[in-house]
Amino acid sequence: MSIAADHSPLSSPFTGDGPSIGVAVSHGFTGSPHGVRAWAQSLADAGFAVRMPLLPGHGTSWQELARTRWQQWYSAYDSAYLELEAECDHVFTAGLSMGGALALRVAAQRPVAGAIVVNPGLVIDDPRAPLAGVLKLVMKSTPAIANDILKPDTDEGAYPRTPVAAAHELNKLFKDTRRLLPRITAPVRVFRSTVDHVVSDSSIVALRRGLTHATLQLSALGNSYHVATLDNDAEEIFSGTADFIRAVVPGNVDSSPASREGHGR
Repeated sequence: MSIAADHSPLSSPFTGDGPSIGVAVSHGFTGSPHGVRAWAQSLADAGFAVRMPLLPGHGTSWQELARTRWQQWYSAYDSAYLELEAECDHVFTAGLSMGGALALRVAAQRPVAGAIVVNPGLVIDDPRAPLAGVLKLVMKSTPAIANDILKPDTDEGAYPRTPVAAAHELNKLFKDTRRLLPRITAPVRVFRSTVDHVVSDSSIVALRRGLTHATLQLSALGNSYHVATLDNDAEEIFSGTADFIRAVVPGNVDSSPASREGHGR
């Protein structure tokens, strides 16, 4: 198996090539691939093909993110899924936070084998959220929502400010994705931190209500906050993801480990 990834520590996408099963992985809002890179690498090491894009407006500046629309984020992630679909027999979607919403949205519109989400966002509880479309005209940004991590001295590499215009787009993405949840028929695996200062249980309630035609398997993470893929329970997520994939598509995984990361596209 060959692995390709840029050596930039935060913003570079990741590519891992595997024989028959693919996983499209997405980072979260205002974050970067750094937040889910170890997750993607673990999947590549387990023998899966992996695509982890850098979403538009991320990995640059919060001002750039303010100029993007949620459809651009979705299109970039959907393209990663389609690339894998052209090469693999089975493709799973996976994502952290907003990336979880993108993974679920693709699962509602593509023939995915399954979806794996970590602290997925589907609802913004902030009472200002419905007003963001107006607030963005008078307030450019708010304090960061980054680094909700229990593990000491860990940095996800997110933006220092949250653009209000992008938060407005995020709210629209969540609303439209909730509408599509009943279309999902593939199994869904959820890893949920018991303490999360970014995404409330309202998102999990919305997910449960929306999955009317799909099974949901939920595991509680008791030693991590929101960015659990960089936190104390990361290995549980990594092994649990691989186990879920193997259970859904048994007997189809080349388990030989990848030896290293290479250069990205």
